Amino acid sequence: MSIAAYKTTIRESETPRQIERRILSRVTGQMASRAEAYDRADSRLDRGALLSDGLRNDLATNQKFWNELKYDLAQPENALPAELRAGLISLALWVDRQTNAVMGGNAGVGALVEVNRSIVAGLAGQAPATAEVA
Repeated sequence: MSIAAYKTTIRESETPRQIERRILSRVTGQMASRAEAYDRADSRLDRGALLSDGLRNDLATNQKFWNELKYDLAQPENALPAELRAGLISLALWVDRQTNAVMGGNAGVGALVEVNRSIVAGLAGQAPATAEVA
Protein backbone atom coordinates (compact mmCIF):
# COMPACT_ATOMS: atom_id res chain seq x y z
CA MET A 1 0.00 0.00 0.00
CA SER A 2 1.34 3.43 -0.87
CA ILE A 3 1.88 6.12 1.75
CA ALA A 4 -0.95 8.21 0.26
CA ALA A 5 -3.35 5.27 0.47
CA TYR A 6 -2.27 4.59 4.05
CA LYS A 7 -2.90 8.22 5.04
CA THR A 8 -6.32 8.12 3.38
CA THR A 9 -7.19 4.95 5.29
CA ILE A 10 -6.18 6.55 8.58
CA ARG A 11 -8.24 9.69 7.86
CA GLU A 12 -11.26 7.54 7.01
CA SER A 13 -10.96 5.24 10.03
CA GLU A 14 -10.01 7.71 12.79
CA THR A 15 -11.93 10.66 14.12
CA PRO A 16 -10.13 14.03 14.34
CA ARG A 17 -10.03 13.55 18.11
CA GLN A 18 -8.30 10.16 17.72
CA ILE A 19 -5.81 11.62 15.26
CA GLU A 20 -5.02 14.48 17.64
CA ARG A 21 -4.57 12.02 20.52
CA ARG A 22 -2.29 9.78 18.46
CA ILE A 23 -0.07 12.65 17.30
CA LEU A 24 0.12 14.28 20.73
CA SER A 25 0.83 10.91 22.40
CA ARG A 26 3.72 10.26 20.02
CA VAL A 27 5.38 13.65 20.47
CA THR A 28 4.80 13.55 24.23
CA GLY A 29 6.54 10.18 24.45
CA GLN A 30 9.48 11.51 22.48
CA MET A 31 9.80 14.57 24.72
CA ALA A 32 9.32 12.50 27.89
CA SER A 33 12.26 10.27 27.01
CA ARG A 34 14.59 13.27 27.41
CA ALA A 35 12.65 15.49 29.84
CA GLU A 36 14.22 14.41 33.11
CA ALA A 37 17.78 14.51 31.79
CA TYR A 38 17.18 17.93 30.27
CA ASP A 39 15.49 19.47 33.30
CA ARG A 40 18.16 18.11 35.67
CA ALA A 41 21.13 19.10 33.50
CA ASP A 42 23.65 21.21 35.38
CA SER A 43 24.38 23.68 32.62
CA ARG A 44 23.00 25.26 29.48
CA LEU A 45 25.82 23.51 27.61
CA ASP A 46 24.52 20.11 28.77
CA ARG A 47 20.97 21.15 27.84
CA GLY A 48 22.22 22.33 24.45
CA ALA A 49 23.67 18.89 23.80
CA LEU A 50 20.30 17.29 24.56
CA LEU A 51 18.55 19.80 22.32
CA SER A 52 20.96 18.93 19.52
CA ASP A 53 20.39 15.22 20.11
CA GLY A 54 16.79 15.40 18.89
CA LEU A 55 14.91 17.19 21.64
CA ARG A 56 14.81 20.41 19.60
CA ASN A 57 12.96 18.56 16.81
CA ASP A 58 10.51 17.04 19.31
CA LEU A 59 9.85 20.45 20.84
CA ALA A 60 9.33 21.99 17.41
CA THR A 61 6.86 19.24 16.48
CA ASN A 62 4.99 19.81 19.74
CA GLN A 63 4.93 23.56 19.15
CA LYS A 64 3.64 23.05 15.61
CA PHE A 65 0.86 20.79 16.92
CA TRP A 66 -0.22 23.42 19.45
CA ASN A 67 -0.05 26.21 16.85
CA GLU A 68 -2.27 24.19 14.51
CA LEU A 69 -4.66 23.49 17.37
CA LYS A 70 -4.71 27.20 18.29
CA TYR A 71 -5.54 28.11 14.68
CA ASP A 72 -8.33 25.53 14.54
CA LEU A 73 -9.76 26.71 17.86
CA ALA A 74 -9.88 30.31 16.63
CA GLN A 75 -12.04 29.45 13.62
CA PRO A 76 -15.68 30.59 13.92
CA GLU A 77 -16.94 27.19 12.76
CA ASN A 78 -15.17 25.35 15.60
CA ALA A 79 -17.94 23.53 17.48
CA LEU A 80 -16.31 23.42 20.92
CA PRO A 81 -17.87 25.60 23.64
CA ALA A 82 -16.38 29.10 23.70
CA GLU A 83 -15.04 28.73 27.25
CA LEU A 84 -13.21 25.51 26.39
CA ARG A 85 -11.82 27.03 23.21
CA ALA A 86 -10.55 30.06 25.12
CA GLY A 87 -8.91 27.85 27.75
CA LEU A 88 -7.18 25.71 25.14
CA ILE A 89 -5.99 28.79 23.22
CA SER A 90 -4.57 30.16 26.46
CA LEU A 91 -2.83 26.84 27.05
CA ALA A 92 -1.45 26.90 23.49
CA LEU A 93 0.01 30.35 24.14
CA TRP A 94 1.64 29.04 27.34
CA VAL A 95 3.08 26.05 25.43
CA ASP A 96 4.58 28.47 22.91
CA ARG A 97 6.23 30.60 25.62
CA GLN A 98 7.43 27.55 27.56
CA THR A 99 8.86 25.94 24.44
CA ASN A 100 10.76 29.10 23.57
CA ALA A 101 12.16 29.22 27.10
CA VAL A 102 13.25 25.59 26.92
CA MET A 103 14.88 26.08 23.53
CA GLY A 104 16.74 28.99 25.12
CA GLY A 105 18.27 26.63 27.67
CA ASN A 106 15.85 26.89 30.58
CA ALA A 107 14.40 23.84 32.34
CA GLY A 108 10.75 23.01 31.74
CA VAL A 109 10.36 20.05 29.38
CA GLY A 110 8.66 18.10 32.17
CA ALA A 111 5.96 20.77 32.44
CA LEU A 112 5.26 20.51 28.70
CA VAL A 113 5.05 16.71 28.99
CA GLU A 114 2.58 16.92 31.89
CA VAL A 115 0.32 19.37 30.05
CA ASN A 116 0.35 17.14 26.98
CA ARG A 117 -0.43 14.05 29.06
CA SER A 118 -3.43 15.82 30.58
CA ILE A 119 -4.71 16.75 27.13
CA VAL A 120 -4.12 13.20 25.82
CA ALA A 121 -6.14 11.85 28.77
CA GLY A 122 -8.94 14.30 27.98
CA LEU A 123 -8.93 13.32 24.32
CA ALA A 124 -9.18 9.68 25.44
CA GLY A 125 -12.20 10.56 27.59
CA GLN A 126 -10.34 9.96 30.86
CA ALA A 127 -10.74 12.18 33.89
CA PRO A 128 -7.57 14.03 34.86
CA ALA A 129 -5.61 12.50 37.71
CA THR A 130 -6.23 14.25 40.99
CA ALA A 131 -3.78 14.55 43.84
CA GLU A 132 -4.61 12.68 47.01
CA VAL A 133 -5.36 14.79 50.03
CA ALA A 134 -3.54 13.55 53.13
